[in-house]
Amino acid sequence: MNLNNLLDYVIDRDASDIHLVAGNKPLLRIIRQLVPIEEEEILTSEDMNDIYDQLVRGNVSLDEIYEKTKKLDTSYQYRDLRFRVNISLADNTPICTMRIIRNKLPTFEELGVPDIVRRITYQPQGLVLVTGKTNSGKSTTLNALVNHINETQNKKILTLENPIEYKHKSKKSLIVQKEIGVGGDTLSFSDGVKNSLREDCDILVVGEIRDKETMEAAIETAESGHLVIATLHTKTCAEAIDRIINFYEVRDQASIKYLLSSLLKLVTAQRLLEGTNGKPVLIPEVMVVDNTIAGIIRKDKISVSEIEDAIQTSADRGSIGLINSLAKNFVDGKISLELAKSQIEEKNLNVLNRTIMQMKIAKGGGQGII
Repeated sequence: MNLNNLLDYVIDRDASDIHLVAGNKPLLRIIRQLVPIEEEEILTSEDMNDIYDQLVRGNVSLDEIYEKTKKLDTSYQYRDLRFRVNISLADNTPICTMRIIRNKLPTFEELGVPDIVRRITYQPQGLVLVTGKTNSGKSTTLNALVNHINETQNKKILTLENPIEYKHKSKKSLIVQKEIGVGGDTLSFSDGVKNSLREDCDILVVGEIRDKETMEAAIETAESGHLVIATLHTKTCAEAIDRIINFYEVRDQASIKYLLSSLLKLVTAQRLLEGTNGKPVLIPEVMVVDNTIAGIIRKDKISVSEIEDAIQTSADRGSIGLINSLAKNFVDGKISLELAKSQIEEKNLNVLNRTIMQMKIAKGGGQGII
């Protein structure tokens, strides 16, 4: 089994991922759809063990990690491109998912990331969160932010990643990239965040906040005068606040709410939807933490719907509600109405319809019937 031949399919067909599972043909992820490579045979257990050997390349440390934990995150290089690799176990046979990491980072305009997210990187300190589900483009947005800072500001940027995806070269800024894990540069995200306080960095980028310990370290870093940019695995901005607070025991939640309300500067939650042209379209929700939202965060009981309403009505301060984002992309012809409706609860459909009508009138298109 020649792994590089399979990766040629990924590159040439502009796929984002390849899934290799015994008993199936290799599958490509192309605009969120799984597409089999029909020219290839069904993978066998022997094929998967052979692919494992090609990916590990005789690295004893990686092999020990896999044997001990039954999973492995690593990277692979081919045709001047890097692939993010995850190997795990199913039916006592390795299975593998590989994601292509493009050498050229798209611009903010190409990604569809709102300009307010770029401008927030000029904050001298605080906490900025990029959230979304798996395959929502969080890592790409995070690296676009790093690249923008690198090109425009004189800062020391420290990134903690698992694994490192885009290799940045220092330009106006000094960039230090550290890989997390056994055999990497630091054992855990929390260890890396804690040590950053001794490394005189201006901006800390955390690949993912997964637990209370990392969250606490990130908050301490922001509190000590650094800008911390991190990702969190939540679908909406309001859910991000809820998840952070729920990292903590009830007795500690009042103090963490106070810290969050003062340190958190912006949360952007993004999702990738299939556009009318067949290409992915980024749908952003942006929460700028103003006095109104800070007040909601400090309340005894957090109301997700209250946060969502505050985002929807704070456009003049840079916030972008999910409904507004969906409506704009529909009015601009980028996504279908059915797809826009599928992203929100039924109780909000009338709000979506009204927003679409208002946007159409503003564009001179008349009210129409939605």
